[in-house]
Amino acid sequence: MEIFSNLGLGLETAFTLTNLMYCLIGVFVGTAVGVLPGLGPIATIAMLLPATFGLPPISALIMLSGIYYGAQYGGSTTAILVNLPGESSSVVTAIDGYQMARNGNAGKALATAALGSFFAGCVATVLLALFAPPLADLALKFGPAEYFSLMVLGLVASVVLASGSLLHAIGMVILGLLLGLVGTDVNSGAQRYTFDLPQLADGINFVIVAMGMFGIGEIIRNLEHDETRNVVMKKVKGLMLTKDDFKRIIAPVLRGTFLGSALGILPGGGAMLASFAAYSIEKKVSKNSAQFGKGAIEGVAAPEAANNAGAQTSFIPMLTLGIPSNPVMALMIGAMIIQGIQPGPAVMTEQPALFWGLIVSMWFGNLFLVVLNLPMIGLWVKMIMVPYHRLYPAILMFCAIGVFSLNNAEFDVGLMALFGLFGYICAKLDAEPAPMLLGFIIGPMMEEYLRRALLLSHSDPMVFVTRPISAVMLGMAALAMIVVMLPALRKKREEAFQED
Repeated sequence: MEIFSNLGLGLETAFTLTNLMYCLIGVFVGTAVGVLPGLGPIATIAMLLPATFGLPPISALIMLSGIYYGAQYGGSTTAILVNLPGESSSVVTAIDGYQMARNGNAGKALATAALGSFFAGCVATVLLALFAPPLADLALKFGPAEYFSLMVLGLVASVVLASGSLLHAIGMVILGLLLGLVGTDVNSGAQRYTFDLPQLADGINFVIVAMGMFGIGEIIRNLEHDETRNVVMKKVKGLMLTKDDFKRIIAPVLRGTFLGSALGILPGGGAMLASFAAYSIEKKVSKNSAQFGKGAIEGVAAPEAANNAGAQTSFIPMLTLGIPSNPVMALMIGAMIIQGIQPGPAVMTEQPALFWGLIVSMWFGNLFLVVLNLPMIGLWVKMIMVPYHRLYPAILMFCAIGVFSLNNAEFDVGLMALFGLFGYICAKLDAEPAPMLLGFIIGPMMEEYLRRALLLSHSDPMVFVTRPISAVMLGMAALAMIVVMLPALRKKREEAFQED
């Protein structure tokens, strides 16, 4: 019965005019961000972080969360109508969604994406409410050694599940860890890697890194391909699904929902991996596998359900353990720290209204998204047709204003531009920046827990393998690295992120 009283507290918190308004703003902005290729939720949330300083903590988190899962909805619109995914997790949706649109079934494809996403989002929110409390209770029993091992496992998982070269992913994680060391050591007071620049004495702000790598870097990359977007259908009709359509999508939506829910919890997993995995599985088990790539409705239903479920269950490790499972969750942790909240299992006990209010707000958010996505399709079509060269100056301006407002320092804007150039270079080298951001966020926490564990054990490194939970997590991390480095599995891993 305790969960019902907690949900009642969450409903009381979320069901206020202010929080409902911020939820609606979040999902609307998220949908728009998903519709517009070349922006994405990471850069948007990074840009909006300074704007959340004056908001109540729960309102800020509700809005930022809405942007994240709202972008999963919006990304399907451009994927289906233009064959240009607005979000990375919608890449797979474009394969069959665009073919459905070309065959005159754009309405059915959009309705399938919206309904599949709504169902998956609701189920994932239920799972979040059920599994977050016991996981938080378990985390309260963790000591410094267990937290350190958990973070090692998280970083290894982000390497294993990152797309592209394994060597690139490892290198990006190490770079992120090194960048996290820049600044003043809290124990000795010594400055590390600051190059005698006083502006780096407090370290590099993660908003600067995120905005540069994902905002500016993405702008530079998109300017190489500023093409005219030819919308297949400017007026979308036939949004109603037939009885046969429902029969075909029920099983794919269920499979995608539960696969996405499981993969969303994994560090480095999240929405993108979930959508790829769901599509691959559906292609193998579907009775209509011959239609895949030619406009199979199952090819839209499964990945759309998976990416939305993955987006919402990725909140579980962030809320309960204080560990980000993807770059967006890293930014959410940053937002909590900005609001004076220490992420981790204590959030649920010390601020239950915030914890449960955020969870309940996701139900309202999913309902808002169904209302926004289908009736307002005409608005999204017009937004798709806006040329990118008219968008990027505004994006650049918001990035510069947001970064400058952090410390009122021109140095931060220049540093953001430098990270933007580096992000572009990484994209050209097929080095995914997400593991770097995770390493950057987790690195300082890892160092702190490492020092605490060694201090409590009188500098005995065996503490990490003599404590059962810590030893199990380190063993899992070592096993994952050994397995993924086997040549056959490494090849399959790289092929998993490429869909012909």
